[in-house]
Amino acid sequence: MKKKIIVVDDEKDIVELISYNLAKEGFHVTSSFNGEDGLNKINAQRFDLIILDLMLPGIQGIDLCKTLKTSGETADIPIIMVTSKSEEFDKVLGLEMGADDYITKPFSIRELTARVKAVLRRTHEKAALEPLLKILKIGDIEIDTDTYKVQKKGVPVKLSATEFKLLLYMIQRKGKVLSRDTLLDAVWKDEAFVEPRTVDVHIRRLREQIEDDSSTPVYIKTRRGIGYYFEDIA
Repeated sequence: MKKKIIVVDDEKDIVELISYNLAKEGFHVTSSFNGEDGLNKINAQRFDLIILDLMLPGIQGIDLCKTLKTSGETADIPIIMVTSKSEEFDKVLGLEMGADDYITKPFSIRELTARVKAVLRRTHEKAALEPLLKILKIGDIEIDTDTYKVQKKGVPVKLSATEFKLLLYMIQRKGKVLSRDTLLDAVWKDEAFVEPRTVDVHIRRLREQIEDDSSTPVYIKTRRGIGYYFEDIA
């Protein structure tokens, strides 16, 4: 079955270019030219990936991303942000809102296609994880590795596919300091376009989800100048 992708961008030439080339790669592509229409289409049917412009008429791309990532129905759909804004602040903001990847205009179609395939591969690999234990419990955090659900103090924690994989990888190696490069190789694998800063952004988002106070983390600790580790809490 073809993977379904929706492209939400107000530049029709860009949408047509992306749609045409992704269709050639075997994807089923739907287009939308504003945030409200994009949201309606995403709520109306299930997509495997969303390509989302940052600047849109009506609902802005950042707001749309946040809405999708905070809804239980759409939180697990990967999002690639495509925008003309290239400043680091905009990239970090997009990732913090839940985007799984970020590409700036102008871009090559080959690069975009590679990113699409990489994000879809990472999302698929979440379901293919082979955990050593069904239930992992550390402190007040519980991970069910059969259903890929995370709870803190009995309350469900919603994580993206990448966040879940990063958390599970660190927990299974709790107490061991892991460098950014190690985490990139393990979680993002052969993706050529991910920067080390991406690890920092995802660590920050994980802390916001599982720590009582993300500014004084109990679980995910930093070893300055080396990397991160998950505290081995009894």
